[in-house]
Formats: sequence, structure tokens, C-alpha cells
Amino acid sequence: MGSRERKRSQRRKRKQRSGLTPQELETRRVEREARTEAKNQAVREELEPLAEGERPTVVTVAALVSAALAMTVIVAYATGTEVASIDDFGNETGRGEASVISIIPSVGILSVMAYGLWRARYWAVLGFQTLMVLLIVVATLSLLAATTGAQAVRYGGLLIIAGLFFYRMVKAMARIQMPERKSLD
Repeated sequence: MGSRERKRSQRRKRKQRSGLTPQELETRRVEREARTEAKNQAVREELEPLAEGERPTVVTVAALVSAALAMTVIVAYATGTEVASIDDFGNETGRGEASVISIIPSVGILSVMAYGLWRARYWAVLGFQTLMVLLIVVATLSLLAATTGAQAVRYGGLLIIAGLFFYRMVKAMARIQMPERKSLD
């Protein structure tokens, strides 16, 4: 018997032990879905769409952070800051100046994201949240590999900041709301 069939069989046995008929289980599921949808609708009704030109505070802060990161990359490149070259195994293979080809995409993406966040665009908020998710993953993995207390504090702080940004952006995205698609007719 395969793993999938075994799990399915165990699920059936648990349902049978509960003493409820399949119709009662289905009724409970439908009621639970209705309660959940009612809660979701109540939250949706509390949200106010943004007025023209309005921008949530967290989106403004994110725009400033994104612009500051773009400027930091430009200043670091202009001052000739050395960067480490790392191989596939995480070992440093040397140091040197970053190439302009590696700078242009990061500055471009951060600048476009800062502009979109400043204009409170849905896609920009979604992009910033994606950046925060990547930071959360990197900070978590780095925290697991931290060897000193200072590293743990640094990566823990990054994890907290990125997590807070991500969490606060969810409500901002709901207020910005996905734009309606224009039909091609």
C-alpha cells in the first residue's frame, strides 16, 4: 500500500471514529466556511480605499528605504568599495571592485520600486514584500549559522525588521487594492 493510500485510509478511519456521518461533517465544513467568509467580509468593510494621492505610512517608509538602498549602492560603487567574491560553497575567493554590470540591475530595480512605492502602486508593494520575504529567509538561515552573539543580534534584528515590514504591508496592500483589468474589447 502506497503512502497516499495509507494516509487516505487513516483519514477515513478518523472520520468514522468521530461518530459523525459524512453529511454532518459536510454541514460543519460549510458552516465553518460561512463563518470564515463572514469574518473576512467584516474586515474588508472596515478597510477604506486610499484617497487620490494618499499613501499609507509604511509604504512611504518603504519607498524611502528603497531609495536609500539604491543611493547606498551608487555611493559604494562611486567610492570604490571592495566586495568579496564568493564561490558556490560560500567560500571567499577574493576581493575587488564590483562591476558596473552587477550594479545597474540592483540600482534599477530599487529605483523603480521606490518610485512605485511613492506612487502607492500595488505591484511595487508586492515587489517590496517579495524583497522582505527574501530577507527573512536569508536572515533566518544566517541566524542558524551565526557563530557569535553579535552575528545573532544582527541577523535577529534584520529578521524582526523585515518581518514587521512584511506584516504591515499586508494591510497597506489591501487598502491599495489590485487594479481592475482593462478588457481588450
